[in-house]
Amino acid sequence: MGRQVLQFNTPSLLAGVQVREGSSKHWDPKFKKLRRLKVQKVDLPNFREETDPTKLTPDEIRAKMKEQGMLPPRPWQEKPLFISATSAVFEGYVPPEGDGKLSAISLGGAKQGIDMLSKKGKSTMAVRKIRKYEDEFDVKKFGDEAQEIYIKAHKALAERDEDTLHLCVTELAYPLMTSDLKTCTVRWQFLKSLEPPRVVHARCTDLISIDNVFAQVTVRFHTQQTLAVYDRFGRLMYGSEVVAKDVLEYVVFEKHIANTYGLWRIHEKIVPDWMPPREPGKRTYFKPIDPPPVVSTPATTEKTTTQENATPALA
Repeated sequence: MGRQVLQFNTPSLLAGVQVREGSSKHWDPKFKKLRRLKVQKVDLPNFREETDPTKLTPDEIRAKMKEQGMLPPRPWQEKPLFISATSAVFEGYVPPEGDGKLSAISLGGAKQGIDMLSKKGKSTMAVRKIRKYEDEFDVKKFGDEAQEIYIKAHKALAERDEDTLHLCVTELAYPLMTSDLKTCTVRWQFLKSLEPPRVVHARCTDLISIDNVFAQVTVRFHTQQTLAVYDRFGRLMYGSEVVAKDVLEYVVFEKHIANTYGLWRIHEKIVPDWMPPREPGKRTYFKPIDPPPVVSTPATTEKTTTQENATPALA
């Protein structure tokens, strides 16, 4: 009996039978809500039926921008700018020649006193303007306050405390004080005041607007200090930590008096023309280490001579 082979017509056999394919749903339904949140409905603008924006009323424009979460355009293009300090000393103080050496009894000292009285008019008007913004400003007491700022700034400079230094000096004075000290070590000490600090000059000016007022006060310091500057190798370049020197300085302090949180800070130092030039610092250089000399022995010399006189072999 032969083998019988059954042949089925697959399309006609499976006709009308429902076949379930593999589901695309996850077996764990706890992420169903998250999958639903992945799809967001976005209202796309219909540009064909959109009306001309130039024909819309201001209320309609405001409603559309509010619906789309857009902010109204600003009427100006300037960027916000904050000026915390000026870029120079306006109407700088001119120190009298021989200051600190001449007494009030001598002829030169008497002339200095008369010149100072004649120049006090503008300073008095500037002090009155400062008091409009700062009621407690006192010219006699400001000298001691300025000396505290002066000492605090120089100690921060020696200790490389940048945060404190920014609170004591302006943006103009900061690079001037720190540019030459990147590879140096400074030892500074304030010993005493030979004369009490006093205000000798005051000026006020406004920038951009009348209400934006800056004040500059020049204070005369006659003190005794020690200063020593060491290079990166620890060698002394300038000054001494033991020898004290008398220092006469005219320091300009500036404050943004229109700013409620403004601070008096060191702005610049005035160096008169008659003051003798400072002693220049000693330049130090790194001396390269020479290689050790080669000591020749008789055996080495004889071997070298034999190699030089030898005839090269033919190839």
